[in-house]
Amino acid sequence: MNKLLTLARVADILVLPGVIFALYMAFVYAPREATMGDVQRIFYFHVPFALGSFLAFGVVLIGSVGYLVRRDGSWDRVSHAAVEVGFLYCTLVLLTGPVWAKAAWGVWWTWDARLTSTLMLWLIFASYLFLRTYLAGDPRLPRFAAVLGILGALNVPIVYYSAHWFNVHHPKPTVLRGGLDPQMEVAFQVSMLVLTLLLFSLIVKRWSLACAEADLDSAEAELQTRGTL
Repeated sequence: MNKLLTLARVADILVLPGVIFALYMAFVYAPREATMGDVQRIFYFHVPFALGSFLAFGVVLIGSVGYLVRRDGSWDRVSHAAVEVGFLYCTLVLLTGPVWAKAAWGVWWTWDARLTSTLMLWLIFASYLFLRTYLAGDPRLPRFAAVLGILGALNVPIVYYSAHWFNVHHPKPTVLRGGLDPQMEVAFQVSMLVLTLLLFSLIVKRWSLACAEADLDSAEAELQTRGTL
């Protein structure tokens, strides 16, 4: 935990100048896209937010399986932290996407497979967070949350490959196959690195906070037990 917190603090130092540099790379260094013009520059944040949410939900999958196997609350806290940050990133995907869609397709939203599956992913983890609130204090909560977290994480490959499997308006993924202009590729990599560092820092800090809350609850329960003896 201490080593992860140290790494998170290092990431914090790098994130602020990194965000400024990423903005420069996206809006100044990267060339203007010939077809869509300047609105295409939202790509440098929309796609890293999407990939970042996939990474976070991958952590959810690991933490959820870990909890079901070991029944250790630490795994549950990792999953919860990753869901909160991944949900934030997924929300930003759904907010930035329609801006790009309006310029590219003339509509804010269309019910194609990529957009619909992304919305379903968002709704699953919104349900996860609602479950956390509704069943707060219930001993069954970590088990239910782990099952829902696994179901949500298993939707990630569907979201990613939907553009390949179905006839969709959304462009097929090209960034992982070297399909970008070299300057665009560099700008994308910078933005991806910065937003991944931010993702890591947020998950570690949220996990640390959850662990501190669990320790506090345990200490309060012990004091109450002693007080009744």
